Amino acid sequence: MEKPEEKQPSIAAKNDIDIATAESQTLSNPGPRAWLTKIASWGVEVSEIAPVSVEEKTDKRFVNVFFVWFTMSTNLLPIVTGMVGTLSYGLSLRNSSLVILFFSMLCTVPPAFMSTFGARTGLRQMLQARFTFGYYLTSLIVILNLCTIAGFGIIDCVLAGLTLAAVSEGSINATAGIIIIALCGMVVAMGGYRLLHQLERYSWVFALVAILVATGEGGKHLHQAQGSGSEQAAPTSASIVSFGGVIAGFLIPWAAMASDFTVYYHQSVSSLRIFLYTYAGLFIPTVPLMVLGSAIGAAVSNNTNASWMAGYNAYSAGGVLYAMVEPLGGFGKFISVLLSFSLLGNLAAAMYSISINFQLLVPASTTGPGSLIRKIPRPLFVLLYTAVAIPVSIHAAISFFSSLENFLYVIAYWSAAFVGIISAEHFLFRRWNFVKYDHGAVDSASKLPSGIAAVAAMGLSFGLIVPCMAQIWYTGPLAQTTGDLGFEVALVLAPVLYGPLRWTERRFRGA
Repeated sequence: MEKPEEKQPSIAAKNDIDIATAESQTLSNPGPRAWLTKIASWGVEVSEIAPVSVEEKTDKRFVNVFFVWFTMSTNLLPIVTGMVGTLSYGLSLRNSSLVILFFSMLCTVPPAFMSTFGARTGLRQMLQARFTFGYYLTSLIVILNLCTIAGFGIIDCVLAGLTLAAVSEGSINATAGIIIIALCGMVVAMGGYRLLHQLERYSWVFALVAILVATGEGGKHLHQAQGSGSEQAAPTSASIVSFGGVIAGFLIPWAAMASDFTVYYHQSVSSLRIFLYTYAGLFIPTVPLMVLGSAIGAAVSNNTNASWMAGYNAYSAGGVLYAMVEPLGGFGKFISVLLSFSLLGNLAAAMYSISINFQLLVPASTTGPGSLIRKIPRPLFVLLYTAVAIPVSIHAAISFFSSLENFLYVIAYWSAAFVGIISAEHFLFRRWNFVKYDHGAVDSASKLPSGIAAVAAMGLSFGLIVPCMAQIWYTGPLAQTTGDLGFEVALVLAPVLYGPLRWTERRFRGA
Protein backbone atom coordinates (compact mmCIF):
# COMPACT_ATOMS: atom_id res chain seq x y z
CA MET A 1 0.00 0.00 0.00
CA GLU A 2 1.34 3.45 -0.92
CA LYS A 3 2.60 5.59 1.93
CA PRO A 4 0.23 8.47 2.75
CA GLU A 5 1.40 11.68 1.18
CA GLU A 6 1.24 13.66 4.44
CA LYS A 7 3.90 11.42 5.96
CA GLN A 8 6.40 12.18 3.24
CA PRO A 9 8.88 14.99 3.90
CA SER A 10 8.07 18.31 2.28
CA ILE A 11 10.43 20.08 -0.10
CA ALA A 12 11.51 22.29 2.78
CA ALA A 13 12.66 19.13 4.54
CA LYS A 14 15.59 19.00 2.14
CA ASN A 15 17.29 21.60 4.31
CA ASP A 16 16.45 19.55 7.40
CA ILE A 17 18.20 16.59 5.74
CA ASP A 18 21.24 18.80 5.13
CA ILE A 19 21.21 19.96 8.76
CA ALA A 20 20.91 16.37 10.03
CA THR A 21 23.77 15.33 7.77
CA ALA A 22 25.94 18.14 9.02
CA GLU A 23 25.09 17.42 12.66
CA SER A 24 25.94 13.74 12.34
CA GLN A 25 29.24 14.68 10.77
CA THR A 26 29.88 17.11 13.62
CA LEU A 27 29.26 14.43 16.27
CA SER A 28 31.73 12.07 14.64
CA ASN A 29 34.30 14.79 13.89
CA PRO A 30 33.36 17.84 15.98
CA GLY A 31 36.28 20.14 15.20
CA PRO A 32 36.78 20.66 11.47
CA ARG A 33 33.14 20.33 10.30
CA ALA A 34 31.17 21.97 13.12
CA TRP A 35 30.59 25.02 10.97
CA LEU A 36 28.54 22.90 8.52
CA THR A 37 25.69 22.79 11.03
CA LYS A 38 25.59 26.57 11.13
CA ILE A 39 25.52 27.23 7.39
CA ALA A 40 23.04 24.38 6.81
CA SER A 41 20.70 26.04 9.33
CA TRP A 42 20.76 29.13 7.08
CA GLY A 43 19.29 27.07 4.24
CA VAL A 44 22.58 26.36 2.46
CA GLU A 45 22.71 23.01 0.64
CA VAL A 46 25.84 21.26 1.95
CA SER A 47 25.11 17.59 1.26
CA GLU A 48 27.37 15.60 -1.01
CA ILE A 49 26.28 14.60 -4.49
CA ALA A 50 24.47 11.29 -4.20
CA PRO A 51 21.45 9.58 -5.75
CA VAL A 52 18.24 11.18 -4.49
CA SER A 53 16.01 8.55 -2.91
CA VAL A 54 12.27 8.26 -3.50
CA GLU A 55 11.66 9.58 0.03
CA GLU A 56 13.57 12.76 -0.79
CA LYS A 57 11.78 13.32 -4.12
CA THR A 58 8.97 15.44 -2.67
CA ASP A 59 8.92 18.58 -4.84
CA LYS A 60 5.58 18.82 -6.67
CA ARG A 61 6.03 22.33 -8.03
CA PHE A 62 6.87 20.87 -11.43
CA VAL A 63 6.32 24.13 -13.26
CA ASN A 64 9.45 25.43 -11.54
CA VAL A 65 11.59 23.67 -14.12
CA PHE A 66 9.96 25.88 -16.76
CA PHE A 67 10.87 29.00 -14.80
CA VAL A 68 14.44 27.77 -14.22
CA TRP A 69 15.07 27.51 -17.95
CA PHE A 70 12.98 30.57 -18.81
CA THR A 71 15.02 32.71 -16.41
CA MET A 72 18.31 31.21 -17.58
CA SER A 73 17.35 32.22 -21.13
CA THR A 74 15.66 35.58 -20.50
CA ASN A 75 18.77 37.73 -20.40
CA LEU A 76 21.42 39.27 -22.62
CA LEU A 77 23.17 36.01 -23.53
CA PRO A 78 20.81 34.90 -26.35
CA ILE A 79 20.72 38.51 -27.58
CA VAL A 80 24.47 38.67 -28.10
CA THR A 81 24.44 35.16 -29.59
CA GLY A 82 21.92 36.35 -32.17
CA MET A 83 24.14 39.36 -32.94
CA VAL A 84 26.78 36.96 -34.25
CA GLY A 85 24.57 36.09 -37.24
CA THR A 86 24.38 39.59 -38.69
CA LEU A 87 27.46 41.14 -37.16
CA SER A 88 30.00 38.35 -37.72
CA TYR A 89 28.53 36.29 -40.60
CA GLY A 90 26.91 39.12 -42.52
CA LEU A 91 23.51 37.43 -42.76
CA SER A 92 20.42 39.55 -43.36
CA LEU A 93 17.94 39.84 -40.52
CA ARG A 94 15.47 37.60 -42.36
CA ASN A 95 17.98 34.82 -43.06
CA SER A 96 19.47 35.03 -39.60
CA SER A 97 15.99 34.75 -38.05
CA LEU A 98 15.14 31.66 -40.10
CA VAL A 99 18.38 29.96 -39.08
CA ILE A 100 17.64 30.78 -35.44
CA LEU A 101 14.13 29.37 -35.63
CA PHE A 102 14.87 26.04 -37.29
CA PHE A 103 18.15 25.27 -35.51
CA SER A 104 16.57 26.16 -32.15
CA MET A 105 13.66 23.79 -32.81
CA LEU A 106 16.17 20.96 -33.20
CA CYS A 107 18.78 21.91 -30.63
CA THR A 108 16.33 22.45 -27.76
CA VAL A 109 15.39 18.76 -27.83
CA PRO A 110 18.59 17.37 -26.16
CA PRO A 111 18.41 19.43 -22.93
CA ALA A 112 14.65 18.82 -22.69
CA PHE A 113 15.20 15.08 -23.07
CA MET A 114 18.06 14.98 -20.57
CA SER A 115 15.97 16.92 -18.06
CA THR A 116 13.63 13.91 -17.76
CA PHE A 117 16.45 11.76 -16.36
CA GLY A 118 16.66 13.71 -13.10
CA ALA A 119 12.97 13.38 -12.33
CA ARG A 120 12.84 9.70 -13.24
CA THR A 121 16.14 8.46 -11.75
CA GLY A 122 17.08 10.93 -9.00
CA LEU A 123 20.55 11.13 -10.55
CA ARG A 124 22.28 14.36 -11.44
CA GLN A 125 23.53 14.46 -15.00
CA MET A 126 27.19 13.56 -14.53
CA LEU A 127 26.30 10.84 -12.00
CA GLN A 128 23.87 9.35 -14.49
CA ALA A 129 26.61 9.49 -17.14
CA ARG A 130 28.42 6.72 -15.24
CA PHE A 131 25.88 4.26 -16.68
CA THR A 132 27.39 4.97 -20.10
CA PHE A 133 30.92 6.30 -19.57
CA GLY A 134 31.74 4.10 -16.59
CA TYR A 135 32.91 4.69 -13.05
CA TYR A 136 36.36 6.01 -13.92
CA LEU A 137 36.13 7.40 -17.46
CA THR A 138 33.19 9.65 -16.58
CA SER A 139 35.85 11.92 -15.09
CA LEU A 140 36.84 12.85 -18.66
CA ILE A 141 33.29 13.99 -19.37
CA VAL A 142 33.16 15.86 -16.07
CA ILE A 143 36.26 17.81 -17.08
CA LEU A 144 34.72 18.72 -20.43
CA ASN A 145 31.48 19.70 -18.73
CA LEU A 146 33.29 21.80 -16.15
CA CYS A 147 35.05 23.69 -18.93
CA THR A 148 31.74 24.22 -20.73
CA ILE A 149 29.74 25.47 -17.75
CA ALA A 150 32.66 27.55 -16.55
CA GLY A 151 32.87 29.11 -20.01
CA PHE A 152 29.21 30.11 -19.93
CA GLY A 153 29.74 31.62 -16.49
CA ILE A 154 32.68 33.66 -17.75
CA ILE A 155 30.64 34.95 -20.72
CA ASP A 156 27.91 35.98 -18.25
CA CYS A 157 30.45 37.86 -16.13
CA VAL A 158 32.01 39.61 -19.14
CA LEU A 159 28.71 40.70 -20.67
CA ALA A 160 27.29 41.94 -17.36
CA GLY A 161 30.56 43.70 -16.53
CA LEU A 162 30.72 45.49 -19.89
CA THR A 163 27.09 46.60 -19.56
CA LEU A 164 27.66 48.00 -16.05
CA ALA A 165 30.78 49.80 -17.28
CA ALA A 166 28.80 51.36 -20.14
CA VAL A 167 26.08 52.55 -17.73
CA SER A 168 28.64 54.21 -15.46
CA GLU A 169 30.17 56.03 -18.47
CA GLY A 170 33.66 55.40 -17.19
CA SER A 171 33.18 55.86 -13.42
CA ILE A 172 33.65 52.10 -13.04
CA ASN A 173 35.43 49.88 -15.53
CA ALA A 174 34.55 46.44 -16.84
CA THR A 175 36.73 44.83 -14.15
CA ALA A 176 34.61 46.27 -11.34
CA GLY A 177 31.42 45.23 -13.12
CA ILE A 178 32.71 41.67 -13.52
CA ILE A 179 33.57 41.45 -9.83
CA ILE A 180 30.11 42.71 -8.80
CA ILE A 181 28.13 40.22 -10.88
CA ALA A 182 30.46 37.33 -10.00
CA LEU A 183 30.04 37.92 -6.26
CA CYS A 184 26.25 38.15 -6.59
CA GLY A 185 26.15 34.87 -8.51
CA MET A 186 28.36 33.26 -5.89
CA VAL A 187 25.96 34.13 -3.07
CA VAL A 188 22.96 32.56 -4.85
CA ALA A 189 24.86 29.44 -5.94
CA MET A 190 26.11 28.85 -2.40
CA GLY A 191 22.50 28.68 -1.23
CA GLY A 192 21.89 25.63 -3.43
CA TYR A 193 18.83 24.00 -4.96
CA ARG A 194 16.11 25.74 -2.97
CA LEU A 195 17.42 29.31 -3.21
CA LEU A 196 18.23 28.85 -6.89
CA HIS A 197 14.68 27.72 -7.69
CA GLN A 198 13.23 30.67 -5.78
CA LEU A 199 15.39 33.15 -7.71
CA GLU A 200 14.63 31.58 -11.08
CA ARG A 201 10.88 31.61 -10.44
CA TYR A 202 10.58 35.39 -10.13
CA SER A 203 13.66 37.21 -11.42
CA TRP A 204 12.73 36.73 -15.09
CA VAL A 205 10.00 39.36 -14.67
CA PHE A 206 12.49 42.19 -14.18
CA ALA A 207 14.69 40.97 -17.02
CA LEU A 208 11.75 40.73 -19.42
CA VAL A 209 10.50 44.23 -18.56
CA ALA A 210 13.98 45.68 -19.10
CA ILE A 211 14.35 43.94 -22.47
CA LEU A 212 10.91 45.14 -23.61
CA VAL A 213 11.72 48.73 -22.64
CA ALA A 214 15.07 48.60 -24.46
CA THR A 215 13.42 47.12 -27.54
CA GLY A 216 10.66 49.72 -27.53
CA GLU A 217 13.07 52.62 -27.24
CA GLY A 218 15.40 51.30 -29.96
CA GLY A 219 12.59 50.07 -32.21
CA LYS A 220 12.93 52.76 -34.90
CA HIS A 221 16.58 51.89 -35.47
CA LEU A 222 15.79 48.16 -35.53
CA HIS A 223 13.20 48.82 -38.23
CA GLN A 224 15.81 50.63 -40.32
CA ALA A 225 18.21 47.75 -39.85
CA GLN A 226 15.60 45.32 -41.15
CA GLY A 227 15.21 47.33 -44.33
CA SER A 228 18.92 47.54 -45.04
CA GLY A 229 19.45 43.87 -44.16
CA SER A 230 16.91 42.73 -46.73
CA GLU A 231 18.99 44.28 -49.48
CA GLN A 232 22.02 42.09 -48.74
CA ALA A 233 23.22 39.45 -51.14
CA ALA A 234 21.97 35.89 -50.84
CA PRO A 235 23.72 34.05 -48.00
CA THR A 236 26.16 31.24 -48.63
CA SER A 237 25.40 27.78 -47.33
CA ALA A 238 28.63 27.91 -45.33
CA SER A 239 27.53 31.02 -43.43
CA ILE A 240 24.11 29.52 -42.67
CA VAL A 241 25.52 26.22 -41.45
CA SER A 242 28.25 27.93 -39.43
CA PHE A 243 25.80 30.24 -37.67
CA GLY A 244 23.63 27.19 -36.99
CA GLY A 245 26.65 25.70 -35.24
CA VAL A 246 26.80 28.76 -32.98
CA ILE A 247 23.14 28.24 -32.02
CA ALA A 248 23.83 24.56 -31.37
CA GLY A 249 26.73 25.54 -29.14
CA PHE A 250 24.40 27.77 -27.17
CA LEU A 251 21.59 25.23 -26.65
CA ILE A 252 22.92 21.65 -26.73
CA PRO A 253 25.51 22.00 -23.92
CA TRP A 254 22.71 22.65 -21.41
CA ALA A 255 21.91 18.93 -21.79
CA ALA A 256 24.98 18.03 -19.73
CA MET A 257 23.51 19.75 -16.65
CA ALA A 258 19.76 19.49 -17.33
CA SER A 259 18.84 16.79 -14.81
CA ASP A 260 20.59 18.68 -11.98
CA PHE A 261 17.47 20.83 -11.66
CA THR A 262 14.85 18.05 -11.54
CA VAL A 263 16.27 15.42 -9.16
CA TYR A 264 13.95 16.33 -6.27
CA TYR A 265 10.73 16.17 -8.29
CA HIS A 266 8.10 13.71 -7.09
CA GLN A 267 7.85 10.37 -8.88
CA SER A 268 4.30 11.15 -9.99
CA VAL A 269 5.41 13.63 -12.67
CA SER A 270 5.41 12.30 -16.22
CA SER A 271 8.48 12.46 -18.45
CA LEU A 272 6.46 14.24 -21.12
CA ARG A 273 5.53 17.01 -18.70
CA ILE A 274 9.17 17.60 -17.70
CA PHE A 275 10.22 17.50 -21.36
CA LEU A 276 7.62 20.07 -22.42
CA TYR A 277 8.32 22.39 -19.49
CA THR A 278 12.05 22.34 -20.23
CA TYR A 279 11.57 22.70 -23.99
CA ALA A 280 9.20 25.64 -23.57
CA GLY A 281 11.37 27.28 -20.93
CA LEU A 282 14.32 27.29 -23.32
CA PHE A 283 12.62 27.80 -26.68
CA ILE A 284 10.09 30.54 -25.88
CA PRO A 285 12.60 33.18 -24.72
CA THR A 286 15.62 32.08 -26.76
CA VAL A 287 14.19 32.44 -30.27
CA PRO A 288 12.76 35.99 -30.00
CA LEU A 289 15.78 37.23 -28.05
CA MET A 290 18.20 35.81 -30.62
CA VAL A 291 16.15 37.45 -33.38
CA LEU A 292 16.30 40.71 -31.45
CA GLY A 293 20.06 40.29 -31.24
CA SER A 294 20.26 39.75 -34.98
CA ALA A 295 18.34 42.99 -35.53
CA ILE A 296 20.70 44.86 -33.21
CA GLY A 297 23.70 43.36 -34.99
CA ALA A 298 22.29 44.44 -38.36
CA ALA A 299 21.84 47.98 -37.06
CA VAL A 300 25.42 48.11 -35.81
CA SER A 301 26.95 46.56 -38.93
CA ASN A 302 25.03 48.98 -41.17
CA ASN A 303 25.95 51.93 -38.93
CA THR A 304 22.25 52.75 -38.58
CA ASN A 305 22.89 54.83 -35.46
CA ALA A 306 26.20 56.51 -34.61
CA SER A 307 25.72 56.18 -30.84
CA TRP A 308 25.18 52.44 -31.18
CA MET A 309 28.42 52.07 -33.13
CA ALA A 310 30.27 54.22 -30.58
CA GLY A 311 28.90 52.09 -27.75
CA TYR A 312 29.92 48.92 -29.55
CA ASN A 313 33.45 50.19 -30.12
CA ALA A 314 33.83 51.22 -26.48
CA TYR A 315 32.05 48.44 -24.58
CA SER A 316 31.16 45.78 -27.17
CA ALA A 317 27.64 44.37 -26.77
CA GLY A 318 27.13 46.11 -23.42
CA GLY A 319 27.76 49.48 -25.01
CA VAL A 320 25.17 48.87 -27.73
CA LEU A 321 22.53 47.84 -25.21
CA TYR A 322 23.14 50.93 -23.11
CA ALA A 323 23.04 53.15 -26.23
CA MET A 324 19.55 51.76 -26.96
CA VAL A 325 18.13 53.16 -23.70
CA GLU A 326 20.44 56.15 -23.22
CA PRO A 327 17.79 58.61 -24.51
CA LEU A 328 15.66 57.70 -21.48
CA GLY A 329 18.15 59.40 -19.14
CA GLY A 330 18.25 58.16 -15.57
CA PHE A 331 15.52 55.62 -16.23
CA GLY A 332 17.63 54.28 -19.10
CA LYS A 333 20.53 53.76 -16.72
CA PHE A 334 18.24 51.85 -14.38
CA ILE A 335 17.05 49.65 -17.25
CA SER A 336 20.66 48.95 -18.26
CA VAL A 337 21.47 47.86 -14.72
CA LEU A 338 18.50 45.48 -14.82
CA LEU A 339 19.76 44.16 -18.16
CA SER A 340 23.18 43.44 -16.71
CA PHE A 341 21.71 41.69 -13.68
CA SER A 342 19.40 39.64 -15.92
CA LEU A 343 22.44 37.37 -16.31
CA LEU A 344 22.45 36.56 -12.60
CA GLY A 345 20.04 33.63 -12.95
CA ASN A 346 22.14 32.08 -15.70
CA LEU A 347 25.38 32.64 -13.83
CA ALA A 348 24.08 31.28 -10.51
CA ALA A 349 22.75 28.11 -12.19
CA ALA A 350 26.11 27.59 -13.89
CA MET A 351 27.95 28.03 -10.59
CA TYR A 352 25.60 25.57 -8.87
CA SER A 353 26.22 22.88 -11.49
CA ILE A 354 29.96 23.54 -11.36
CA SER A 355 29.99 22.85 -7.61
CA ILE A 356 28.18 19.54 -8.22
CA ASN A 357 30.51 18.54 -11.04
CA PHE A 358 33.60 19.19 -8.93
CA GLN A 359 32.39 16.56 -6.47
CA LEU A 360 32.47 13.96 -9.25
CA LEU A 361 35.82 14.98 -10.67
CA VAL A 362 37.65 12.20 -8.84
CA PRO A 363 35.87 8.80 -8.73
CA ALA A 364 34.99 7.96 -5.15
CA SER A 365 32.17 6.20 -3.37
CA THR A 366 29.23 8.39 -2.47
CA THR A 367 28.64 6.36 0.71
CA GLY A 368 32.14 5.29 1.76
CA PRO A 369 35.03 7.34 3.10
CA GLY A 370 35.69 8.76 -0.36
CA SER A 371 38.54 10.91 -1.49
CA LEU A 372 39.52 14.34 -0.22
CA ILE A 373 37.66 16.12 -3.00
CA ARG A 374 34.38 14.46 -1.94
CA LYS A 375 34.84 15.64 1.65
CA ILE A 376 34.96 19.30 0.62
CA PRO A 377 31.55 20.97 1.17
CA ARG A 378 29.83 22.07 -2.03
CA PRO A 379 29.81 25.84 -1.27
CA LEU A 380 33.61 25.91 -1.22
CA PHE A 381 33.69 24.86 -4.88
CA VAL A 382 31.49 27.85 -5.70
CA LEU A 383 34.01 30.07 -3.95
CA LEU A 384 36.89 28.45 -5.84
CA TYR A 385 35.22 28.96 -9.22
CA THR A 386 34.48 32.61 -8.41
CA ALA A 387 38.14 33.21 -7.59
CA VAL A 388 39.19 31.74 -10.94
CA ALA A 389 36.36 33.20 -13.05
CA ILE A 390 37.01 36.83 -12.16
CA PRO A 391 40.55 37.14 -13.61
CA VAL A 392 39.68 34.96 -16.62
CA SER A 393 36.62 37.11 -17.35
CA ILE A 394 38.69 40.26 -17.17
CA HIS A 395 41.01 38.87 -19.84
CA ALA A 396 38.14 37.57 -22.03
CA ALA A 397 36.52 41.02 -22.02
CA ILE A 398 39.34 42.29 -24.26
CA SER A 399 37.92 40.49 -27.33
CA PHE A 400 34.40 39.49 -26.34
CA PHE A 401 32.81 38.47 -29.64
CA SER A 402 35.72 36.38 -30.89
CA SER A 403 35.86 34.65 -27.49
CA LEU A 404 32.11 33.98 -27.60
CA GLU A 405 32.11 32.63 -31.16
CA ASN A 406 35.07 30.29 -30.65
CA PHE A 407 33.72 29.01 -27.34
CA LEU A 408 30.24 28.18 -28.66
CA TYR A 409 31.69 26.32 -31.63
CA VAL A 410 34.06 24.09 -29.70
CA ILE A 411 31.63 23.04 -26.96
CA ALA A 412 29.01 22.08 -29.55
CA TYR A 413 31.25 19.25 -30.80
CA TRP A 414 31.73 17.29 -27.59
CA SER A 415 28.27 18.00 -26.15
CA ALA A 416 26.53 16.77 -29.31
CA ALA A 417 28.58 13.55 -29.19
CA PHE A 418 27.75 13.18 -25.47
CA VAL A 419 24.01 13.53 -26.11
CA GLY A 420 24.13 11.02 -28.96
CA ILE A 421 25.97 8.40 -26.92
CA ILE A 422 23.77 8.79 -23.80
CA SER A 423 20.67 8.50 -26.00
CA ALA A 424 21.98 5.36 -27.72
CA GLU A 425 22.62 3.70 -24.35
CA HIS A 426 19.17 4.63 -23.09
CA PHE A 427 17.19 3.55 -26.15
CA LEU A 428 19.21 0.61 -27.45
CA PHE A 429 20.59 -1.05 -24.33
CA ARG A 430 18.28 0.06 -21.49
CA ARG A 431 15.09 -0.09 -23.58
CA TRP A 432 13.75 3.31 -22.44
CA ASN A 433 13.54 1.89 -18.91
CA PHE A 434 14.61 4.32 -16.16
CA VAL A 435 14.40 1.51 -13.59
CA LYS A 436 17.62 0.11 -15.07
CA TYR A 437 19.57 3.04 -13.59
CA ASP A 438 20.05 1.31 -10.24
CA HIS A 439 21.22 3.53 -7.38
CA GLY A 440 23.08 0.57 -5.92
CA ALA A 441 25.32 0.35 -8.99
CA VAL A 442 26.35 3.98 -9.20
CA ASP A 443 29.42 3.48 -6.94
CA SER A 444 30.40 0.04 -8.18
CA ALA A 445 32.76 -0.10 -11.14
CA SER A 446 31.93 -3.77 -11.72
CA LYS A 447 28.20 -3.04 -12.06
CA LEU A 448 28.73 -0.23 -14.55
CA PRO A 449 30.02 -0.21 -18.13
CA SER A 450 33.77 0.18 -18.46
CA GLY A 451 33.23 3.36 -20.45
CA ILE A 452 35.70 2.28 -23.12
CA ALA A 453 32.97 1.98 -25.76
CA ALA A 454 31.62 5.46 -25.03
CA VAL A 455 35.00 7.17 -24.96
CA ALA A 456 36.15 5.30 -28.07
CA ALA A 457 32.99 6.28 -29.96
CA MET A 458 33.44 9.92 -29.02
CA GLY A 459 37.13 9.88 -29.89
CA LEU A 460 36.65 8.13 -33.22
CA SER A 461 33.87 10.51 -34.21
CA PHE A 462 36.37 13.36 -34.13
CA GLY A 463 38.10 11.70 -37.08
CA LEU A 464 35.28 13.15 -39.21
CA ILE A 465 34.42 16.11 -36.99
CA VAL A 466 37.85 17.70 -37.44
CA PRO A 467 37.64 17.88 -41.28
CA CYS A 468 34.21 19.48 -40.84
CA MET A 469 35.38 22.15 -38.39
CA ALA A 470 35.53 25.83 -39.36
CA GLN A 471 37.37 27.84 -36.72
CA ILE A 472 39.44 30.99 -36.85
CA TRP A 473 42.48 28.92 -35.97
CA TYR A 474 41.61 25.94 -38.22
CA THR A 475 39.30 25.16 -41.14
CA GLY A 476 38.95 21.56 -42.25
CA PRO A 477 38.93 20.59 -45.93
CA LEU A 478 35.20 19.70 -45.91
CA ALA A 479 34.25 22.83 -43.99
CA GLN A 480 35.82 25.04 -46.65
CA THR A 481 32.85 24.32 -48.92
CA THR A 482 30.10 23.22 -46.51
CA GLY A 483 30.68 25.45 -43.50
CA ASP A 484 31.01 24.09 -39.99
CA LEU A 485 29.19 20.75 -39.83
CA GLY A 486 30.98 19.56 -36.70
CA PHE A 487 28.04 19.34 -34.32
CA GLU A 488 25.80 17.60 -36.88
CA VAL A 489 28.48 14.98 -37.52
CA ALA A 490 29.03 14.48 -33.78
CA LEU A 491 25.32 14.09 -33.07
CA VAL A 492 24.91 11.36 -35.69
CA LEU A 493 28.28 9.61 -35.93
CA ALA A 494 29.03 9.15 -32.22
CA PRO A 495 25.93 7.03 -31.45
CA VAL A 496 26.37 5.06 -34.70
CA LEU A 497 29.89 4.12 -33.60
CA TYR A 498 28.77 3.50 -30.02
CA GLY A 499 26.21 0.83 -30.95
CA PRO A 500 28.57 -1.94 -32.12
CA LEU A 501 31.28 -0.98 -29.63
CA ARG A 502 28.87 -1.20 -26.70
CA TRP A 503 27.37 -4.44 -28.00
CA THR A 504 30.85 -5.96 -28.06
CA GLU A 505 31.60 -4.69 -24.56
CA ARG A 506 28.37 -6.15 -23.16
CA ARG A 507 29.10 -9.52 -24.77
CA PHE A 508 32.50 -9.85 -23.09
CA ARG A 509 31.90 -7.91 -19.88
CA GLY A 510 28.20 -8.19 -19.15
CA ALA A 511 27.59 -4.78 -17.50
